[in-house]
Amino acid sequence: MKRIVIFITFIFSFIFMGCAQEQGYKSVNNDEFAKVISAKKVQIVDVRSSKEFDEGHIKNAVNMDVLKAEFNDQIQSLKKKVPVAVYCRSGKRSKVAAKKLASLGYTVYELDKGIAAWNGDIVK
Repeated sequence: MKRIVIFITFIFSFIFMGCAQEQGYKSVNNDEFAKVISAKKVQIVDVRSSKEFDEGHIKNAVNMDVLKAEFNDQIQSLKKKVPVAVYCRSGKRSKVAAKKLASLGYTVYELDKGIAAWNGDIVK
């Protein structure tokens, strides 16, 4: 019986670890995101529309709309050796961008619930 429990635990652990690795990026909460973007070397990318960006964004963020065709060209300007912190309004678009960036070899931190739930400073 003990072997069965250990085997089942091992299988579930393997499945969950595989899912986490497949994602390729780290989705973080407000506090963790604040720590990430306070680092000296980090690239902050707002993947919302330019209109949304102009209404308010996180300090030092650059705007690269993930829904625009030029997004793939824009991300080429990012440095692969410097972590990328991405966010959008609710977390849906930033997850798409984070997955894309991670697939290209970037280290990516994604603001899980987006700027709508952000409790840090916003600049206009």
